[in-house]
Amino acid sequence: MVRRRVAQTRDQIKEKLVAALIEDHSPREVAMSFSVGVFLTALPTLGTGFLAFLVLAYLFRQLSKVSLFASVLILNPPVKWGVYATSFWLGNRILGPVPGLSFDGVSMSMGGDVLVRLWAGNIILAVVFAAIGYVLAFRLINEYRRRQGQTAGVS
Repeated sequence: MVRRRVAQTRDQIKEKLVAALIEDHSPREVAMSFSVGVFLTALPTLGTGFLAFLVLAYLFRQLSKVSLFASVLILNPPVKWGVYATSFWLGNRILGPVPGLSFDGVSMSMGGDVLVRLWAGNIILAVVFAAIGYVLAFRLINEYRRRQGQTAGVS
């Protein structure tokens, strides 16, 4: 079941990326679109990230819609829980532990401290993921288009 789900997700990502690679956007536009999508998807937006995608896609013609929405496949819901846990850990490392937080007792009064640490760590991770996503997408796009150009000229 897990193996099938991983294969299915891999095929979806490949299909979306190939569609992004052949559309009429420059490699920089496609890579930037993917990077923006990764950044928004990494944030704990509670579903509002999708609305942000729609608004951005409507407002900015130079954004690659396929590439923007393909980023959702990378940071899907099961992966996001790991991102949230790492974000909270990173926030704790930067800002220090939440006073009084333990596995035995968590109170609602700690909510703000917990959220600040989650967001601090999450913004850092989102920036890192977006930068890596941009570089990888840009290289992939250029390599794909270079190979397509070689095969088109070989006929």
